[in-house]
Amino acid sequence: PLYHFLPGTTSYSIATMGCNFRCTFCQNADISQRPRESHEIFGSQVDPQRVVAAAKKGGCATIAYTYTEPTVFMEYALDVARLAQTEGIRNVFVSNGYMSEEALETVAPYLHAANVDLKAFTDEFYIKQCGAKLQPVLNTLKEMKRLGIWVEVTTLLIPGLNDSREELTELAQFLASLGRDIPWHVSRFHPNYRMTDRSVTPVKSLHTARDVGLQAGLHHVYLGNVPGDKGENTYCPQCQALLLERFGFTTERRGIRDGICSQCGMTVAGVGMP
Repeated sequence: PLYHFLPGTTSYSIATMGCNFRCTFCQNADISQRPRESHEIFGSQVDPQRVVAAAKKGGCATIAYTYTEPTVFMEYALDVARLAQTEGIRNVFVSNGYMSEEALETVAPYLHAANVDLKAFTDEFYIKQCGAKLQPVLNTLKEMKRLGIWVEVTTLLIPGLNDSREELTELAQFLASLGRDIPWHVSRFHPNYRMTDRSVTPVKSLHTARDVGLQAGLHHVYLGNVPGDKGENTYCPQCQALLLERFGFTTERRGIRDGICSQCGMTVAGVGMP
């Protein structure tokens, strides 16, 4: 999700099969892990012109490169992104952040926003659960901020693995060091793929993580996969007025106009805020 980048607009989402991670809890394992596990690749071959035309026809403000990992289909994503930009459509990566500096700098002129999964804040978790390492993801987040790409971060909270207050505090403090306006999405885990021995994340744990993020100085901490929870909404960091009310994919404007809080006049960080 991107809550502070053109909120309320529609995105045209594309993906190819495969991933450079092997997350045991992957929510899209049927497409991300199939090439590795069953040596199958399926889908339709669609040229960039058709993708952009379909996005325009659908009235989409953005094209999202998502579901698997955009860097796995970087050349194709780059071709689509270049063309989309010439047509006034912005580009969004939903990524695990595991990319080289060269790859990021290549796509940066055409990449307007990214939601990066920061899956945990320990190398142990990344090695055991994802087949990767933590530091390259942290480097990507720092570099995206430096390059002026709008960044939001998502953490899937898994009971007993990455939900300790200590780890969440370190993670939130790192994000705050990048900028207190960076939105952090804390999402509810559901047993999936190879991780079926864990229970669904208690809503109380999600609220604890949200409190930790706010205490670390982050202005906007959101809850994911809990439709109707107040943690989906955007509040003014200064006066706590309700600015945007959400339910699932629906966004309603409340106390905000042109990106400014109607109650206290604070400018709310983001791109294209209503």
